[in-house]
Amino acid sequence: MAKSNPFKQQIAGLLPSQGEVESYFDRLWPICRSITGNGVRQSFAILQELLPVELVEVPTGQKVLDWTVPNEWNIEDAFVEDESGQRVIDFKNSNLHVLGYSVPVDQWLSLEELQAHLYSLPEQPDAIPYLTTYYKQRWGFCLEDRKRQALKPGRYRAVIRSRLEAGSMTYGHRVLPSTTGGTDEILISSYVCHPSMANNELSGPLLVAFLYRALSRLPQRRFNYRFVLVPETIGAIAYLASHGEYLKRHCKAGLVATCCGDGRAITYKRSRRADALIDRCVVDVLDDYRRESGKPFSVVDFFPTGSDERQYCSPGFNLPVGSLMRSMYTDYPEYHTSLDDKSMISMAALVESIDLYLRVCLSLENNETLYSTVPYGEPMLGPRGLYPTIGGALETKNIVNDMMYLFNYSDGEHDLCAIARKAGCSILDLAAIAGPCKAASLLEVYCEGNVKKGWEP
Repeated sequence: MAKSNPFKQQIAGLLPSQGEVESYFDRLWPICRSITGNGVRQSFAILQELLPVELVEVPTGQKVLDWTVPNEWNIEDAFVEDESGQRVIDFKNSNLHVLGYSVPVDQWLSLEELQAHLYSLPEQPDAIPYLTTYYKQRWGFCLEDRKRQALKPGRYRAVIRSRLEAGSMTYGHRVLPSTTGGTDEILISSYVCHPSMANNELSGPLLVAFLYRALSRLPQRRFNYRFVLVPETIGAIAYLASHGEYLKRHCKAGLVATCCGDGRAITYKRSRRADALIDRCVVDVLDDYRRESGKPFSVVDFFPTGSDERQYCSPGFNLPVGSLMRSMYTDYPEYHTSLDDKSMISMAALVESIDLYLRVCLSLENNETLYSTVPYGEPMLGPRGLYPTIGGALETKNIVNDMMYLFNYSDGEHDLCAIARKAGCSILDLAAIAGPCKAASLLEVYCEGNVKKGWEP
């Protein structure tokens, strides 16, 4: 038996370099994105270099399930200046300074009048909050509370050069086809709708784009992979309005990528089904990750808030979609503020997250239900060249242990994920062992209703 796992070697060869990820991050960072508008399209133009999504424009006013697509919003500039012409708030310094979807304005106000349009976080005095006003027309500016408190009495000119008008909402999708002609799908989704935030915005689409490139380089794929980048919430709802019924028939597993870039511990949020294949496979991968790295992870039950997993898992669709992330949204202090910048993420952590997503995909690809053709007693491995003869005593013991679990539980009732759980190894470990055993005709793939060879009394 091979000393190293060929699947893990394959994954290592598919990962991007940290420098490549950082170069795309730096290009995407300055763009002001919202749920509609040219910032989203500019971001897609960059991401399409890695992930050639088809862009779909959903027009203003179109009904999507229980929602309606709003007017398109674009912004050119915004600032607040004092009577001397000095800009005390400047959109060009941070695109978080403007309340998202603000209507245009150009007027002079007293400080007291201006305060009614200012937003800050007294508990985080050096952070600019990220706030929006999608469905109520208003205008406003966000700023650090320390700077807000330092504003002097006087008159201020508030200017927002924005446009709210009939247009469209943009989303992108791409199906990477199975190489075997299968129709079952894995859904990978993230969002492109926030301005300059690192973990809560750019980590997700960057992971998805590099994951697409990696999976496209696999010589064989059992599943179709559906990659979806949408404005969060309404974009996923619009996508489900068009593709939800198809996904109900064909989606076998899915993940929503969000908050994947900080170096903190991994978190997995289960699907609404709780014990779907995706839930079992992710835990298998994370157990293996902990055995290798010693790093902890946590698993939380599904709850109906958060990112777009709540749309995919809404009861009418109830798709088997979880969310694999690092620090969970709302649970880290930089969330939805200007502190969620490049300094709070790690390109190494983002590459590690891509690695974990690849492991999940490869685990889904290789998970199968087998049966042993030698169910009466153990098969004799030596004459078939299956007994490990190279490696340390502990390694040999571990391989033989995994192999014995594989033969004993390959009964047509346990898939590799279930056997790996019992053996204390991973799906990919068992898949590496199962390949030679299938080639030696000791294991066969079990299908509903087929006759198991060797099981006759």
